[in-house]
Amino acid sequence: MCFSYPREGMKTRSDAKGLMRKHLLMVAVILTAGTGCDNVEFGGIQVALRPPEPANRPAVVDVAPTETTGPVNVHEPLLLAGVRDGNRGRFFVVGEVHPDALRPFPDPRFNDDAERIAELTVPGTEWAVFSEGVRVGRLIVESARDAIGYCGPRTQINGIVELVATASEAERLLAMPATEIDRPYEEYHQISHVYDQRVATLAIAGDAIPRYGARWPELGTLDARDHIQAFQLRNTPGQSIAATFMIDDELEVGSPGQGAYSLFVLGHQSGAGYTEAYTWYHDAATDGKAAARYFDHFDWDGDGADEILLDVFGSDRRWFAALSRDGDEWVRSYQDSCPSS
Repeated sequence: MCFSYPREGMKTRSDAKGLMRKHLLMVAVILTAGTGCDNVEFGGIQVALRPPEPANRPAVVDVAPTETTGPVNVHEPLLLAGVRDGNRGRFFVVGEVHPDALRPFPDPRFNDDAERIAELTVPGTEWAVFSEGVRVGRLIVESARDAIGYCGPRTQINGIVELVATASEAERLLAMPATEIDRPYEEYHQISHVYDQRVATLAIAGDAIPRYGARWPELGTLDARDHIQAFQLRNTPGQSIAATFMIDDELEVGSPGQGAYSLFVLGHQSGAGYTEAYTWYHDAATDGKAAARYFDHFDWDGDGADEILLDVFGSDRRWFAALSRDGDEWVRSYQDSCPSS
C-alpha cells in the first residue's frame, strides 16, 4: 500500500512549522511501519523506503568435524635375546621389529603393550629360536618377570629350549613369537675364528685407534682384545669377523678405569684378506661407559640381509644396540634409550 500527500501552500511561518511537524510525525510513523511500500511522496520529495538490514549474525561455515588422531599401535613381532644353559634359557625382550628398524618395547604411548607381553609369556607359549642367522629350535615359556640389570622397563622370559642336533652347542640365541613369524628351518653352521681373522681384527683396531685420537694400549692391541667372533652373514660374500677391545676396563657391567675406552670393530672378507666395515669407539671418560660386544646376527625384519645385535655394557647396567646395512655401509640403526654410565 502506498501513500500520496497533496502539496499545500504555506500561509504563515507558524502554519508551515506546524504542517512540517505534522508531516514529520507521519513520516516517522510510516518509516517505522511495514515496509511493503517502495516510495513515499512527501511535500514534493520522494522518499524511498527499504527493508531493514538483517541483524548481524555469525557466519555459518561448514567445517568437517575434527578428529583427534594419535599414534596407531600396529603390533609387530618382538625380538628376544637369550643365553642357554643346558635345556633352559633366559631371554630378554630387545624390542619390536618394524619393517624399517627395531623400536623400543614396551612403547610408553600404548597401554596395551603390557597386555600383549602378558599374553606372549603365558606358560606353554612357544617362541621360534634362531642362532647364526637360521632357525634352530623353540622356546617353551615357563615364567616371566621384570629384568634386572638392564636400563628401562624390560621383561625376562624363562623357559625350556629345544634345539636341532646340529645346534646343540649354541649358547647365545635370538627368538621371535612362533605365531607371528613364519621362517623355515635351515642348515646350521657354527664358525670358529681362524688365525687370519684374528690378525685382521688387530689390523683394523690398529688403524682405528690413531684415527680416533685415542692413546695406544700399553700392552698392545692383542692384550686389549677381549672378545672375538667369526660368522657368515646372509647375502654377504665370505665370512665376517667382529671383536671388542677394552683399554683399562672389562667387557662387563662395572666402573671403568682412569682413561678407559672401548673399541668395537667389524670386518668382511675381501679376497685373501679382511677390510674394515664398521667401528664404534667410546671414550668412558668423556661419554660414560658403553662397551659393545657382538651377540648374534639374523635377518629379523625379513629384508633379505642380516642385522647384527650388540650387547652394550655400562657402569651399572646393560642394554642392546643393532647394526644394519645402509647401502654398502653399516650403521647403528638402534640403541636402547639408555644414557652411557
